[in-house]
Amino acid sequence: MAISLTQNAAKRVRQYLEKEGGVGLHLGVRKTGCSGWAYTVGLAHSVEPDEVVFEDQGIKIVVPSESLDFLNGSEIDFTADGLSHAFRFNNPNVAEECGCGESFTVN
Repeated sequence: MAISLTQNAAKRVRQYLEKEGGVGLHLGVRKTGCSGWAYTVGLAHSVEPDEVVFEDQGIKIVVPSESLDFLNGSEIDFTADGLSHAFRFNNPNVAEECGCGESFTVN
């Protein structure tokens, strides 16, 4: 099991943690959208017993155990294009994404 961050993503998470506080980045998935699943991204303020912690570039990545199979092997990037800023997922488990890019299906 592994989840990693690009340098841009790690830099952005550090900025959020310095401003907002917390123990790391919280990643997960939730059922939604036209393709079935969507990513959830936020700051982790604690680590619950049913969560797994990864560490990359000094950043803790906290993932609920039920999301592990969906996120395993993912690399998270942060992109800025004009006024649009977003975390982007390079996820090898994704079989198909919806046209709007908000949800995905897995293999």
